[in-house]
This record gives sequence, structure tokens and C-alpha cells, in this order.
Amino acid sequence: MTTEIQEQGYIRHDSVLVPAEEIRLAWHSVYGITLLRGILAHEAGLAVMRLLQELQASKPDPVAAAEAYSGAFYQLLGSLHQDGGSPLTDAWQAYLIHRLIDDSNLWSATVEAHGSPHISPALRAQAQRDLRALQRLFRLDAQFIWEQTRALVAPAMPALDEAWVPWQHLQPPTEIDQQQARQELIQTIAACPNWEELVGPLERYWSRYGTGKLARYHVLRWDGTGKVISGIQHPDLIRLSGLIGHERQQARIVANVERFLAGLPAHNMLLYGPPGTGKSSTIKAIANTYADQGLCLLEVGKEYTSDLPQVVAALRGRAPHYLLFIDDLSFEEHDTSYKNLKVLLEGTAEARPANVLICATSNRMNLVKENFGERGKPTEDVNWRDTMDEKQSLAHRFGLRISFFTPDQLQYLHIVRSLVQQRQLTIADEELQARALQWERQHAGRSGRSARQFVDDLEAEIKYQPPTP
Repeated sequence: MTTEIQEQGYIRHDSVLVPAEEIRLAWHSVYGITLLRGILAHEAGLAVMRLLQELQASKPDPVAAAEAYSGAFYQLLGSLHQDGGSPLTDAWQAYLIHRLIDDSNLWSATVEAHGSPHISPALRAQAQRDLRALQRLFRLDAQFIWEQTRALVAPAMPALDEAWVPWQHLQPPTEIDQQQARQELIQTIAACPNWEELVGPLERYWSRYGTGKLARYHVLRWDGTGKVISGIQHPDLIRLSGLIGHERQQARIVANVERFLAGLPAHNMLLYGPPGTGKSSTIKAIANTYADQGLCLLEVGKEYTSDLPQVVAALRGRAPHYLLFIDDLSFEEHDTSYKNLKVLLEGTAEARPANVLICATSNRMNLVKENFGERGKPTEDVNWRDTMDEKQSLAHRFGLRISFFTPDQLQYLHIVRSLVQQRQLTIADEELQARALQWERQHAGRSGRSARQFVDDLEAEIKYQPPTP
């Protein structure tokens, strides 16, 4: 026998909401969202809200509903690709969770800047109510919305009965590109039976990785033209295990970075040595290794060192720890822009943020070009010794200076053999050694880079199978 019970003003039949009433309940809940209202303010969110409005209208318009579904599908597909895919198959549900994680609002921004203890009980209680309302929208899955749209549109316009598919499974799993911690949080949210319980997981995530769209990236770049920080969607995923022969240098860098992440005193770092010896690769590998602990790599081109005060100001108060990375750093004889970096390293009245560590690589230890003619000529420069000390002082302001060396022949062959073993390539050792040495003679000499290039070429040769005619 059918029973009816009243719940929050809506009728349930056998404890299951009539579809139109289920949509109306979710629609009305949106009006109560306060802290998290920005989640629905994007084009895809607004498009789905227009569709829900048509589906729950007292006098539904099939034409308006059809147009709204097509528009929502289009916007959700675009949002899905902008997000780099999702481990969720439902594009609407993926949109809600991505926007929830990324939304920068009073609640999330306070957690990032000051921590969970600074959230008042009233603010957290309102956040829980907002989450409950969002969960009602989340439960309107792709299949349900598709069925309700067809039921409204098809009787009036039979040609549209098979016009659409549900907005799910829109991208292959190989296209998903998310940080591990972010993927885990997405799965936690999707599986949570009561979203009011998500306060803890969300606040822990924001406390470590920050808020806003940049929080999804662990490698960033300073755009000196637009004066903004942008995320790098596909960073170089090199690992420390793939860098052979620099274990001593790696150990010193790792120790310094781990102290930095622990909130302890840590040194700004200068890595110097010949080209191809693994300086830049080591820093990229460090960033990949500690990404899940909240370490971000922010690359600043050496031509934008004058922007450093602006860059640092943008990072102050953010949750992640940033390695501010300047690659291939050097300054010409009459270039005085190095003074911006010098002041930032040490010497300004404003303290460098505790969440920023500066790391530079260079082919020479003395970063400012110095000529022999500048030494010992007091007739040309009364304070010539001060001028020389000024140019050398930039490197001295890096508390940790690590040198990288060109490998000798034995080290070079060791790197080659290790890479071949890692990639599980089969080749006789005598042939490998002879070909590696031949490569070194014909190319740019011995270095970790030339060893990797040789192994890349060898792997392609071994694995390549020409197409059959």
C-alpha cells in the first residue's frame, strides 16, 4: 500500500521522492547556500541551474528544457577538459567536487592563511549547511537528469527522444591528470554519505595545498608579461631515482628541503656547475618527490628578476611551501638587476616569507660577470675592491651552495648502465660501453644529460618496429 509522509514540505511516496519533487528540493536548497555560493557561479554551474529550473517549473517548457540540456552538456564538457579530467565519470558531479575543492571563500581562505583553529563554530556550522545543500545537487546524477529531460521533451518533440546521451564517461581514464592527494579527496567526497562530515578532510587539504585553482598544480610559472602566476598542466615528472651519480648533492638538498617543509630554518640554495650535470633536473625531481607534502615549484625566468618582490608578495600567507626557482642564472658585467635578488635573499627590512625558499642554478658560482681588468686598477675605480666584493656577494647570500661536476669516464659509464637497467633494455655490456663512448665523442662530451640522450636513442632503436608494407 502506498503511504505518504511529509518531509520539509515535500511529499514522499513509499519513502522515495517523486522525481519532480526531488529536483525542486535540490533547487530550493540552492537559495540557502552562503559561503559556497561561488561554486555555482561558473558557466557550467549556471547552465545546469537553468536546466533544473526548467525541470522543476510548475508549467515546464519542453523547448526551453531542451535548449537548457544542450547548453549544460556543452558547458560541463568544457569544464571537464579544463579540469584535466576527473576520476568521476559523471561530469556534473565532477564539476561540483572540483569547484568545491578549488573555491576560495571566507572559510577556505581563513583555513589556508591561519589554520582550522581560527574558524569560528558559527562559520563552520554554516559551512556544514552549505555542504548539505550541495550534496542534494550532487545526488541528481547524469542518468536521473537525462531521464527527466527526455520525459519532459520527447512527448512534445519526438525528434529529440534520442538527441542526447547522459553526461558521463566523456573522457578516457588515461586523460585524467590530477595530483594524488587531490584524487584521494575527490574520491572521499564522492563516497561520503553525509557531506557535513567533509569539514575535516577539506580543511586538512586547504591547510597543506591552499585554495583556488592554483592549488591543483605543484609546478607553477611566473608570467612576466601578464604579471600573474599560472599552473603547468603537464610538468616534467622526472624522479630522483632517474638521476644517477649525484647522490651526495641530492642528500644535502633533500635535507634542506625537509627542514623547510617542517617549518625549521632552511637555506636558500645555489646549484652551480657545467651544463648537463643535472642541476635543474634535481630541483624538478625534488618538487615531484615532495608534492604530496605541499611543496610547489614556482619557476621565474631570469629576465623577470625585477618582479621578485611582486612574486613573493603573491605567495605570502599561502598554505603551500614554494621553491622559487630561477634557472640558468647569471648577470652581465653592467647588469644591475641582480640587486633585486640580492635584497630578497638578505638585506631588506621586510622578511622573506617562511613559506618561500629561493633556489637558483648557474653554470658558474660567481653569478655576476667579472673581468680581470676590474682587479687591481685603483686608478680607474678608487674603490675597486668594494666593486669586486659587491659582484661576488650575490652568490655568498645563498646559504647552501652545491657544486655539480662533469663525470669522468667511469662515472659516465655507470650512469649509462644504471639507466639501461632501469629501463630494462637488453644489450651486451661490451657493445653498450663501446657505443656509449662513441656517443660521448660525437656529441657534447660526458655529462648526465649526454648519458640520458644516448640511452634515449638506444631505447628507441631497440624498441622501434618499422611498419609492415
